[in-house]
Amino acid sequence: MRKFGKRLATVLLVSGIASLAGTAGFGQSSETRKVQRGQYDEVRAKSILELQPFRQVSDAVDLVSGLQLRLTSLNPATGAWYLLQTRSEADGDWDNYHIENPDPAAQTLMLDTDSAPALIIRRRPDATRCQPWASDSAILGAARKTALPYASICDGTLFLRNKVRGSRTDIEAAAEFLRDNIWGGESIVRFVRDSFFKDSQLETSDELTTGQSGLTDTGPAPMMASTPPEDRPVISTLLDIALTGTKPGRMAIGLWYPVADLPGVFASTFQPRAISDEVMQGPGTTNRLGSVEARATGYMVAFNMSQFDIGYAVGTDHPALGWSSRPAASVRPRGMPGPDGVKTPDPLVFLGMVNPVIANKAVATFTAGFKRQHGAFKYGDMATFNYGHHYGFIEKGVILSKLQPGLSTLYGLVDGTITMKTWTEQDNALLPRISFARQNGVPLLETDPVTGMGVPGDRVTKWGPGNWSGSAKAELRTLRAGACMAGAGDTQYLLYGYFSTATPSAMARIFQAYGCSYAMLLDMNALEHTYMALYVPRGGDVHVAHMVPGMALIEKKVRGGTIIPRFIGFADNRDLFYLTRKEPAK
Repeated sequence: MRKFGKRLATVLLVSGIASLAGTAGFGQSSETRKVQRGQYDEVRAKSILELQPFRQVSDAVDLVSGLQLRLTSLNPATGAWYLLQTRSEADGDWDNYHIENPDPAAQTLMLDTDSAPALIIRRRPDATRCQPWASDSAILGAARKTALPYASICDGTLFLRNKVRGSRTDIEAAAEFLRDNIWGGESIVRFVRDSFFKDSQLETSDELTTGQSGLTDTGPAPMMASTPPEDRPVISTLLDIALTGTKPGRMAIGLWYPVADLPGVFASTFQPRAISDEVMQGPGTTNRLGSVEARATGYMVAFNMSQFDIGYAVGTDHPALGWSSRPAASVRPRGMPGPDGVKTPDPLVFLGMVNPVIANKAVATFTAGFKRQHGAFKYGDMATFNYGHHYGFIEKGVILSKLQPGLSTLYGLVDGTITMKTWTEQDNALLPRISFARQNGVPLLETDPVTGMGVPGDRVTKWGPGNWSGSAKAELRTLRAGACMAGAGDTQYLLYGYFSTATPSAMARIFQAYGCSYAMLLDMNALEHTYMALYVPRGGDVHVAHMVPGMALIEKKVRGGTIIPRFIGFADNRDLFYLTRKEPAK
C-alpha cells in the first residue's frame, strides 16, 4: 500500500507539473521537467535547488565583460524567490545571490538573455532594466556589505536577502547549548522545564460577575458553554489587546469582542470548565479535564479571512532541514543528510522575518511551529516509515521539506485559498500551486465529512503516537498554542488559540466548543514559542499589542523606549505566520 501511495504521489506531481507548464512564464521542455522531477524524487543527498521540481533556469553571457549569468526562478507560479548567480570563468565557482520579489502580484522578474543581459522588472504598464552585477554600479556588492537582512537593489524594486544571525531569548539559547553540546542535554532541558517551569504561565480567575453582554452581530459564533451568552461569567484577564464593548481586564467567557482600531479581528477568553456538556459528551474521544487545566484561562484571536491574506516565513535556524534525533536510525537511508536529502539551505537564505513591503502592511504575526528536533515521531507507527514523518514546510512556493501524508497542514495557494487539513498523497497534486505550507503533528480536530464539524483526532489521547511532547512521564499539560478554522455563515475565520496550560484533550474540546471544523497544534512550553502580536494603527503610529504582557519582553527596544517588534524589525531564529490586510480590487 505504501509503494502504491508513492507511485500515486509521483503521478499526481507529474500531472501538476504538466498543468503548470501551460501557464505563462514556465517554459521548461518536457525533458527538463522530467529530470527535475527525478531529482526531487530520488532518495539521495542533494542540493536545495534539486528539491525544486518546478524551477525555471535562464542563462546569459555579457559579451562585453564575459560574465556568465544565471537566474533561477524557484517557483514561477509564485514569482517571489530567485537565485541570481554570476561567474567570470566557465569552470569557476558561482557567486550566489538570493533575490526576493517583494510584490509578485504586481510585478514580475525575468532575465533578458541578449548580448547585454539585464534583469527585467515589469510592473504594468512599465518595465525597467537593471544590471546589478555591472562593475560600474557595484549594486550587488554594496547590498551585501550592508549586512541588512533585506538590502534594496534595482531602485527598491527587489531585495537581496543577506544571511544574518537570528535573535533568540536567553532561555532558548541556553536550551540549545545544552541540546547541542552536552551529553544528555535534552534530558537536562526536560528536567528543568518539568521541575521549574511547569504551569509557569498558568492564568486563572474566579467569576467576578455575570450578565455582561459583550455580544456583537459580527465575528465568529460564541463558544458553546454551559450558560447562555447573556448569562456568561465575567472574569479578569491579562489579555494585552485593547477591545471594544468591555472594560480593560474584563471579559465574559466565550464571547467575542472586536479588537479596537483593527477591523475584522476579534478576541475571546475561555476556561475549559465552562464548556457545555453537549461538547464534552459529544463525538470523539478525549481524556477527562484535569482540575488545573479546567480552570486555566486562555485566549482566542479570530481573523476574518475575507479581509486578510496569510503567509509563512522560515526562521534563520528553525525548523532546520536535517534529521531529528527522534526517529530510529533504522528508518534513515544511508548517505542522506536529512529526510529530504538536504541539510543546508545554501545558497538560499532564511531570515525569520518579513520583507519591508509586507512589514508595512502587517496586521499580525505568530510563531509557526516545532523545531525540526521535535518535529518528527519517536514512538508509534508514524515513527516507523516515511523516515519518521518529519514535519514539512514551504515558503514562497519553494519546497524546503516535503509535506508528509497524515500530518496536520496549514497551507495557502497562489490564488489566495487558505486550507487547514490532514495532508494526503492525493494533495501532492497541489504542490505546483502552493504558496506556503507548514505541518505540525497530527490533528487536534478532524473534519467530520458528514457534518463538516470538528471531531477530536484519533491520537489526541495518545502521547507517543500523537507526538504531543510534554514531560518524559507523558504528562501532557503545559503552555500551548494552536490554530483552527471556523465558519460563521459564509465567512471563514482563522483562530489563534493561546492556552496558559492545557493538554491536547483540553485544546480539542475548546476548539470544538468554538465551532472549529479543523484544529492543529502550533508550539508549546514558552512564551517565545506561543508568541502572537497584533499591529494596531493608532494616532499616526503603530501600537504592538500582545496576547499577554510577558510577550512584550521578547521585543527589542531602542533608546527612548521605541519597540522594534519581533519578526518585523529584526531576524528571528524561529519560523512565523504573518497576516496582511487584503488589497482592494483594482
